[in-house]
Amino acid sequence: LKGRNRLQEAIAALEKARELYQRQDEQEGEKIVVERRNESRIARQRHGLSRTLIANMIEGVSKGFEKRLSIQGVGYRAQVQGRNLILNVGYSKPVEIVPPEGIQVKVENNTNVIVSGINKEIVGDIAAKIRSVRPPEPYKGKGIRYADEKVRRKAGKAGKK
Repeated sequence: LKGRNRLQEAIAALEKARELYQRQDEQEGEKIVVERRNESRIARQRHGLSRTLIANMIEGVSKGFEKRLSIQGVGYRAQVQGRNLILNVGYSKPVEIVPPEGIQVKVENNTNVIVSGINKEIVGDIAAKIRSVRPPEPYKGKGIRYADEKVRRKAGKAGKK
């Protein structure tokens, strides 16, 4: 029941975008039908976009989305105070990130951050915002990276011979 209300809210948000996509969305019992008005290239593109947005809404309500970030570096750490995420990543003052409503931020072992919520776009945006505070650098690999991200390392200076 809780998930259905969220889905109804998500569908209401899609209703606002209907004029933009110029197509008819109908709800038939348990199905949502999206039909394009013509076969133009733009109509086909927007049809696929609408289908994917609806699929993401349904997946978000049923399973939720999550992004994991890892903090690498000596003395770098994260903590949650209330709802806010506090990052100590080598700057003179801690960086505070306030997640929007509906987004949860958890910290494991002071170095792993988990961003979760029902909206895939907002979860990705917040994860990108956290990563942008201190992106991984290619020489030592320090910084904030996605858990599954591979950082390309560069060789340092060759030094004197």
